[in-house]
Amino acid sequence: VQLQASGGGLVQTGGSLRLSCGASGVDFSRYHMAWFRRAPGKSRKFVAVVSSSGGSTNYVDSVKGRFTISRDNAKTTAYLQMNSLKAEDTAVYYCAAGLRWPAHTTNNYAYWGQGTQVTVSS
Repeated sequence: VQLQASGGGLVQTGGSLRLSCGASGVDFSRYHMAWFRRAPGKSRKFVAVVSSSGGSTNYVDSVKGRFTISRDNAKTTAYLQMNSLKAEDTAVYYCAAGLRWPAHTTNNYAYWGQGTQVTVSS
């Protein structure tokens, strides 16, 4: 099983980025897909999750209205559209696959991507 996160980069405050998480070696449509992030000096925190069908989503309060999680099961890829980025969104972002819904803690996710750095400059 492999999850490959991409799309991170350096962006100014108020800008946008779209993260992608491609999956292989797993029955993608069975798994709920989530994004977590780890800011410098902090632990990995939940950001958003989309259900296996794509019909339901869940977000941490701090990103509601700014971030949108989605998936394309035909392409075995999950996305995180991030708009109105703030300095506090700076972190390494990780995608994860799990079977429990809705799950906001890392121990509920069996598979993880390698992380992609998002840096928001003011």
